[in-house]
Amino acid sequence: MKTDLSFEDMGLMLRPVNTGDDEFVYQVYASTREAEMALVDWPAEQKEAFLRMQVSAQTDHYKNYYLNAQYRVIQRAGVSLGRLITEQLPDSILVIDIALLPQYRGAGIGTAVMKYVMGEANQAGLPVILRVEYFNPALKLYERLGFVKTGEMWSIYHQMTWEPVNSPA
Repeated sequence: MKTDLSFEDMGLMLRPVNTGDDEFVYQVYASTREAEMALVDWPAEQKEAFLRMQVSAQTDHYKNYYLNAQYRVIQRAGVSLGRLITEQLPDSILVIDIALLPQYRGAGIGTAVMKYVMGEANQAGLPVILRVEYFNPALKLYERLGFVKTGEMWSIYHQMTWEPVNSPA
């Protein structure tokens, strides 16, 4: 069920990721790769080992390249729904990663989280930048929210930018 409720109206909150979230972070990551893994004729154990290696590599990459990133868990009523990784740069806010567990997709949560980030960016007078794979269904969400394609990266990503409505006073 899709809604246009705000972040607060939906009862959402963000909290920092902690070491006790490792398994949750893995589950969120693995859920984003389900379609790909369905195409591979590997035993379940091999798929899991591969995905654990991949999430570890992704985490290491993010920590090496996004030194001031904020790693947050998206929650509602104490239930972890997904994760959000952002970095505020001097000239923009970069959305490094946003992902929800499958059962929470399509319910307006991603929209509310992105509008929350856009609100923070608007207050700071900064654009929001993100990168999304060409085939990712979230591309339509970003376009609906006013993001425009501003570049291509590594032949598989659109770079998209949202400009703030207001400048700081």
